[in-house]
Amino acid sequence: MRPFANPDVAAKFSGYPPQVRPKLLALRELVFRVAAMAQGVGEIEEQLKWGEPAYLTANKSGSTIRMDWKPKAPEQYAMYFNCQTTLVHTFKTMFPNDFRVEGNRALVFLLTETPPMDALAWCVSAALTYHLKR
Repeated sequence: MRPFANPDVAAKFSGYPPQVRPKLLALRELVFRVAAMAQGVGEIEEQLKWGEPAYLTANKSGSTIRMDWKPKAPEQYAMYFNCQTTLVHTFKTMFPNDFRVEGNRALVFLLTETPPMDALAWCVSAALTYHLKR
């Protein structure tokens, strides 16, 4: 597992329930792995935005990705994207049967299921390179 550079983010992950933490850590690792492979992305900054782990491209090549679990919906967790972008609409178009979506801002995953990681990697790459393609 990649070490945390930001102690606030580390504390946030430590505070997730034990059944949730590995799911969110897997999403975190996916973001860093995709960023390392995607051309033009560069370094990823990890911080809290609105109290949620957030991943931004230092060179502004992409759109912010956030992730979180909320006690009000304890059976699910989500990856959030900027609702002012076309990202979630694109994900629904590209992968109509792979994801549950929440409006134009999130891909929602059930704790009892494993997300389709190949499709999700494509989505993460699209977000991290969003401004390069504009």
